[in-house]
Amino acid sequence: MKTQERKAIVAGALKPGKSFKLNMRSLLLTFALMLVSLPGFAHCDSYDGPVIKDALKALDKNNVQLVLKWIEPQQEKEIISLFDKTYRLKKGDKQVYSIVEKHFLETLVRLHRETEGAPYTGLKPAGSTTPLVVMADNSIAKNDVGEVINTVTTHLEQVLRDRYATVAKLGKTKDESVEQGRAYVHAYVQYTHTLEALEHILHGDISH
Repeated sequence: MKTQERKAIVAGALKPGKSFKLNMRSLLLTFALMLVSLPGFAHCDSYDGPVIKDALKALDKNNVQLVLKWIEPQQEKEIISLFDKTYRLKKGDKQVYSIVEKHFLETLVRLHRETEGAPYTGLKPAGSTTPLVVMADNSIAKNDVGEVINTVTTHLEQVLRDRYATVAKLGKTKDESVEQGRAYVHAYVQYTHTLEALEHILHGDISH
């Protein structure tokens, strides 16, 4: 989602005259649509993620074009050269090819992570992807984002309601003792930081 489009949705959600419930629903909907684009939620380093799936398909079909979309133009030379070397060994010794193939996958994922501004921490086994990202992939396969939106908005709304309720409750006794005051501060930080994180997502320039 482009920054201007995101800000337009947010502005509409915050427009005076709308009910609080409608405003919150709009904000949560925007959050759901953008959440899985965050680098922190990426699964490009997993064997069941799209990068490695495309890489294995490329090696199977001898078509390096299938993986170039995951990297920047200035990285293509390195990947094309390594791809050619890897493919030439495909029908040779299986143990040697396994090592070379893994090196190719690691290099591709590392370079892709660089485009995200994220560190490379190694390849992850299949099944290590978080449930929300699995849901995101399924929504793309099914051409239906409804389940993602419903799950994220329902969960986030409940989190906000619970944290607000805790702050409201502890606020009534925050001045009665230091311990009660600290309990209130902890709850206050949890509640406000959740909203600050949401605001950053809504107004920040998120890219993949």
